Amino acid sequence: MRLLLIEDEPKLAASLCQGLSEAGYLVDIAHDGLHGRYLAIEGQYDLIVLDVMLPGLDGFDVLADLRKKKTTPVLMLTARDQVEDRVRGLHGGADDYLVKPFAFSELLARAHALMRRGAGGSLAEPARDRLADVELDPRRRKAFRAGRQIDLTAQEFMLLAYFLKRQGEVLSRRELAEQLWDMNFDSDNNVIDVAVRRLRLKLDEPFDDKLLHTVRGMGYVLERRAP
Repeated sequence: MRLLLIEDEPKLAASLCQGLSEAGYLVDIAHDGLHGRYLAIEGQYDLIVLDVMLPGLDGFDVLADLRKKKTTPVLMLTARDQVEDRVRGLHGGADDYLVKPFAFSELLARAHALMRRGAGGSLAEPARDRLADVELDPRRRKAFRAGRQIDLTAQEFMLLAYFLKRQGEVLSRRELAEQLWDMNFDSDNNVIDVAVRRLRLKLDEPFDDKLLHTVRGMGYVLERRAP
């Protein structure tokens, strides 16, 4: 599940990003309203967490521009504990409102509820990602292969979810580093290779049909290949 966080306070943004990533979400961050509006409209997200007080363009304006084009669920954050602000946000198209300071567990619960509900208000369960006999259940944060649960860490779950979303595509180490670890790629750093190797041990090692492949000099790909 991909989430956009638009928050100008660096410490709060970093803390929320870390917590959401550990919970298995893929998180993009924008620190101002203009950049946030661009990502919200041009990108594909399951949820947008939007602060009201932003430089360049405030959250209400970002929300108004977004609603002209998309129905992506929006959870608004604000330090203003004013009824009129909450009403304005909800009338403007926000799906929920959270006043700072808040407990991270509450934000996580609300984010999860909004993504379950979806833009159309349906309470249907989110679709599971599949490839061959591999199945990912994003709601319960569980992965299965051949009907057996695979015991993954939060980081491994996030990595597998990204591979499944992009199955059949060769993903470079640089892209994985930037998208999942929010870090600049360093060819001397083997963090990506170690993470992929650990995932492969759990995903492929017990099975004859190998799905996670190394493409020499390019990166990795998750796909089913003919025997």
